[in-house]
Amino acid sequence: MLSYRHAFHAGNHADILKHLVLTLCLQHMNAKEKPWLLLDTHAGAGLYAIDSEQAKKTGEYIDGIARLWNRSDFPAPMAPYMAALQACNGGSKLRRYPGSPWLAAHFARPGDSLRFCELHSTDFALLRREFKDGGRRIKVEQVDGFEAMKAALPPPSRRGLVLIDPSYEIKTDYPRVLVAVKDGLKRFATGTYLVWLPFLPSIEARNLPEKLRKLPAEWIFASLAVRGPATKGHGMHGSAMFVINPPWTLKAELEVCLPWLAQVLGQDGLATSAVSGSTGAAGQAAKQECA
Repeated sequence: MLSYRHAFHAGNHADILKHLVLTLCLQHMNAKEKPWLLLDTHAGAGLYAIDSEQAKKTGEYIDGIARLWNRSDFPAPMAPYMAALQACNGGSKLRRYPGSPWLAAHFARPGDSLRFCELHSTDFALLRREFKDGGRRIKVEQVDGFEAMKAALPPPSRRGLVLIDPSYEIKTDYPRVLVAVKDGLKRFATGTYLVWLPFLPSIEARNLPEKLRKLPAEWIFASLAVRGPATKGHGMHGSAMFVINPPWTLKAELEVCLPWLAQVLGQDGLATSAVSGSTGAAGQAAKQECA
């Protein structure tokens, strides 16, 4: 049940989309002095070696982060993400790819709080080692991230982000995501929830975005497909980020970045990107609270 290891996929196109959105949201949170909490429900190992056996076995980073590494023509909103990649590697050679915990710690300030949840025993051990000197502001737990949301929300500062990115290898992840977000909004209505969604040929994968759109909150749906769907229906050709109570700047920033990423990361003539959204009273309340 816990066989998934993100080390095989680190630095691929889905990571780029996910971590760009995360970075933009963290930058927005830092625009205000009041501290924030980031809860990562499926944190993984936190940091990945591009030259590891796992990464080399799939080579997904070659058509992902390796295509961006030496580029200098990226859109302006991508600058903090690209700078973080450089800081993670500390030189001109691409050797490591930062997971969401590393990025969160990189952008967090002394008063901000980070909570990383990971059930896989091997990845949890790596995650704990990576942040062994993180102090009281960083909490690393071998717990079910969906369950951790119940205890962590709302944060004392009433400012926070929740990153939800399961592997979806278990079909029950789909309904659990929906239940977790619904419950999270009841506990912390003004929180920002970042849900990663894979483009897969399953009913569950196709239906979850529509169910999330029906929740009583403002949302943004940002997608990036690097190729057309496989003819036999296997494999992930793209992914999306569904952001509930998004920063008010996010939609415009992604409208600039995603077409460029589709062009640079595209593997055939069918690469596409899209950004859509909805506004409402709940979203306006979140904007006032978290801006």
